[in-house]
Amino acid sequence: MHNGHLRWLIPDGYLPPISSGDLISHEAVCVLNTGQEDAMIAITVYFENRDPIEFKDMICKAKRTNHIRMDLLQDGKFGTIPKGVPYALELVSSVPVFIQFSRLDSTQPALALFTTMAFPV
Repeated sequence: MHNGHLRWLIPDGYLPPISSGDLISHEAVCVLNTGQEDAMIAITVYFENRDPIEFKDMICKAKRTNHIRMDLLQDGKFGTIPKGVPYALELVSSVPVFIQFSRLDSTQPALALFTTMAFPV
């Protein structure tokens, strides 16, 4: 039996163009797969004034987690998520999973960390 959902939305993403100190500002999608099958995950990144970027073939193995850093995603056709540009995410999984979204903002020495559950559809 699988717990979770197949489709998740995260409406507010932003990668700051600068960081301070040793920690790099970043965001991460944290995937939890409690099921018996590996999850194949596709991530679509939406923007205000440009075409979406798609990242496919992300894997979260059965009974495991996968922390996907948004600033490290690479796609041969589209490149990376640009810094300093607001974006939103849609994640579609082949099996039900749970999605949590985290942001580390180190643009100033008093850094901030937040996390929230994504919206299941």
